[in-house]
Amino acid sequence: MDPVILSTERLLLRPVGPQDAEDTYAACQDPDIQRWTTVPSPYLREHAEAFTGTFAPNGWRDDSDYTFAVRLRVTPGADGARGDSGAAVPAGTPEASEASETPDASEPETEGALVAMVGLMRRGENVAELGFWAAKEHRGRGYMTEAALAAARWAFGSAGVERLEWRAEVGNKASRAVAEKAGFTVEGTLRGGLVHGGTRRDSWVGGLLPGDLGLPTTRAYLPARA
Repeated sequence: MDPVILSTERLLLRPVGPQDAEDTYAACQDPDIQRWTTVPSPYLREHAEAFTGTFAPNGWRDDSDYTFAVRLRVTPGADGARGDSGAAVPAGTPEASEASETPDASEPETEGALVAMVGLMRRGENVAELGFWAAKEHRGRGYMTEAALAAARWAFGSAGVERLEWRAEVGNKASRAVAEKAGFTVEGTLRGGLVHGGTRRDSWVGGLLPGDLGLPTTRAYLPARA
């Protein structure tokens, strides 16, 4: 999969790289991220360097895992964030580094603070799982839902995904709230559905289909009769 950059009204989602190591390390010192996600605990600088320099880029190369660093959009001279609601352009092109609505081409749009990470992991034929975490200081502003929706639309429209899943340990109400705001239907609880801290934990599971976002799908969905 060729890396792409996605943009929303307030955010840029671009492939994770070594330049994100320091911000990733800082964000993952948050006890809540270590408690509710699969990041190592304690989270060391070498974990951040391996994730941003090796694991995330390799996922794009082998078409197995697409991880985006979610950063604020900053346009010099503009008041507030600007965006084009989810447009995607190939990384490395001029369009990928400049805002489509930048009033002055001499002042390209730049990246702001790291607000979140969003990952899409292949889980079988045309199925992927959405995972995410948000930096503590940027929670409560709707950024996570905005980024999750952008990633989901890209997955359905460009990555051949027909079903997107979300999973979280039972009790992770913040993650569940984001998933539901993004359109996921919580479909049940899986006993021992995930491993955390060396033990199996129960997990919630949710599903999102293209039709839930008003998007077409390559294969028709025939739901079971009630």
